[in-house]
Amino acid sequence: MGPSLKMPRIIFRILFLITLFTISLFAQTQETGNLRGFVTDSTTTEALAYGNVFIKELGIGASTDSRGYFLIASVPSDRNLTLVVSYVGYVTKHIPIRLIKNRVTHYDIILSPSSVELQTIEKIGERIIEKNETDISLQRIIARDLEALPKGVETDIFRSIQYLPGVQSTGDVSARYYVRGGASNQNLVLVDGVTVYNPFHALGLFSVIDPDMINNVEFYKGGFSADLGGRLSSVMKVNTKDGNKNRLSVKGTASFLTGKFLLEGPIPNGSFILTGRKTYSNEVLKKFLNKQSVPIDFYDFSLKANYSSPDFIQGGKFSINGFFSGDNILSEDPRIEDFKWSNNIFGFKWFQVGDSPLFYELGVSISNFKGDVIPKLSNVRQSRNKVEDVSLTMDFTYMFDNKDEIGVGFHVKQVKTDLFLENDRGVPTNLGTSAANITFYTKYKLMQWEMLGLDVGARMNLTTLSRNKKATFIEPRVSFTYRLIPEIAIKGAWGIYQQDLVTISDEDEIISLFEPWIISPDYLIPSNSTHYILGLEIKPYHFFTFSVEGYYKRVKNLPLLNEEKILPADPDFLAGNGESYGLELMTRATPNPINFTASYTLAYAYKELEGLRYYPRYDIRHTLNLGLEINFGAGWSASTVWTYNSGLPFTQLLGYYDKYYFSNIFAPWNELDPRRPFTIIEIQNLGRLPDYHRLDFTVSKKFVIDFLKFDVDISVINVYDRQNIFYFKRNNGEQVNMLPFLPTATIKVEL
Repeated sequence: MGPSLKMPRIIFRILFLITLFTISLFAQTQETGNLRGFVTDSTTTEALAYGNVFIKELGIGASTDSRGYFLIASVPSDRNLTLVVSYVGYVTKHIPIRLIKNRVTHYDIILSPSSVELQTIEKIGERIIEKNETDISLQRIIARDLEALPKGVETDIFRSIQYLPGVQSTGDVSARYYVRGGASNQNLVLVDGVTVYNPFHALGLFSVIDPDMINNVEFYKGGFSADLGGRLSSVMKVNTKDGNKNRLSVKGTASFLTGKFLLEGPIPNGSFILTGRKTYSNEVLKKFLNKQSVPIDFYDFSLKANYSSPDFIQGGKFSINGFFSGDNILSEDPRIEDFKWSNNIFGFKWFQVGDSPLFYELGVSISNFKGDVIPKLSNVRQSRNKVEDVSLTMDFTYMFDNKDEIGVGFHVKQVKTDLFLENDRGVPTNLGTSAANITFYTKYKLMQWEMLGLDVGARMNLTTLSRNKKATFIEPRVSFTYRLIPEIAIKGAWGIYQQDLVTISDEDEIISLFEPWIISPDYLIPSNSTHYILGLEIKPYHFFTFSVEGYYKRVKNLPLLNEEKILPADPDFLAGNGESYGLELMTRATPNPINFTASYTLAYAYKELEGLRYYPRYDIRHTLNLGLEINFGAGWSASTVWTYNSGLPFTQLLGYYDKYYFSNIFAPWNELDPRRPFTIIEIQNLGRLPDYHRLDFTVSKKFVIDFLKFDVDISVINVYDRQNIFYFKRNNGEQVNMLPFLPTATIKVEL
């Protein structure tokens, strides 16, 4: 056995021993106690994520996490104290507490909604608990934040994050997003911890995640810690609602595109929630999109059930969730091909808090994706893609009396991918692979110093999906926050990230309808990226925040489609590299009743293949977003967003010539037959489209009639009818624009 194999094992053993030694310290006792609990809504019983819990006399506290859970360690015992629990839009509670020495005291707090959003002492607690949190490049979003933005056609989480600095889109008709110069397949989407491989509905118009199902979202633009991995650019963790434990509730929603329903209510020792969404008939879609034939049909259904009983397991919570979506583009013309996609997801979770400041979570999940291209009588060749993912996760977190935290986890993922393709001669090719990824991670958060927070960890790939022996074994991560003064913090992060699941796509396609997933070929080293992030946050008042972040990201071994493949022995993929860097500024002011946000991004992105350096299609130099929301009272509110992007790159057309077509199993479906005119193009993406800008506006009204609650939104997309160019047709140079002036409406009715 060579030294190259011995060294990783030695490193792993050392880290494992350190972890065991640290865990052995859990039994330490102090002259203090620990306080924990959950914060929930009194009407819906849903968890209130990212709320403020602090002890008035001591000036210490904590934020609730995505589950509404909080833990305050090392609280002086045998002393009368006051616990202050606050959440914007809810009545603040002051609760007298008294802790017992060396014990964990549990409080469950229920907050009632308020018609007035309090902005007083509660926000002082928020400033205290955020002092040393290592949260650079992390954006936390609650359900109400989604409703605050202009709705457009419908509320959508993917479209909402595109207003954040560093997140970009290539068009109005697509919800696909690109983070800090990374491709869309470098973004990991988790719904209750389960990977969603195709998170977009047909044509990418919307995400497959019904916003009515969302409780909160944690969106990492980079620098994420060791417990997350598998992608090069970003991670989106969507945490869904649990359902109303108090009463049965029914909600119906109608928009120009879809009809939706929501059913939730109590079950013995728990709750459930069921949502469904489906498009209308094609006739409605034709009227919506300028009477053009748009044979789009999609649906999605979500179901979740929760169970928690002290008679079964004290402090335990169990949840089962299922998610199903389907998309069809079925043309009545037999000369036009059809497309079909589907997601089928099942997940089980067990969350447990013990008698000590230890909590852990066990998850089992299955995620299946299928995609089909059905040629019918067209000249397009048949294609099929299938992904089967079975995962097991175990995560443990412990908080010491000095507020430090340690996290340990073990993740196992078995993935099988199948890809069937036919070349232009009808010769079939099957690309099928099955592999397992076993990952161990450990991280330590030093939170004991009031003005400094440090998160250090490593993710160790014991096995990888790719069989290439040069795959990355260890992915170290570090992030920090240091406060110069209470109002000013310096933040930073660095880490190495690996991805061995990739998609096959043609970068020249404006709208990509079929992007199959495959495990990275064995002859290529799996892609890896290194993140460098440094930022500054200034918060002089509780209602005002300014932040600036600079980033640099280097990607190696990026699998790019071999466009020049001629012979069967030629590789299907070539290893390229990527580079991106930029500067992001964001300002947010929330003086009641106004919510104002401004963000600006200066970004550069490049790809490099065989010495050729070029801009990817999503390289946008300047992006500016201005958003304003005003609550007028009596159920009335209005919001507006203005967006500006500098021009997208595109490949310019120079002329035509006759070309013989060689066999290529990865050829685009619109590839011309032999001796047909073939376009002569300029260097890839050397040209730039004109600048893009658009203004959207929404006015909303909430009211009650008898026992029915109504929520009506009237929106206008592209208020001043800007003619933003989407692309030019290559066969005749015709200009195709994005969305025109477009009024829309949505109505929700809740029983």
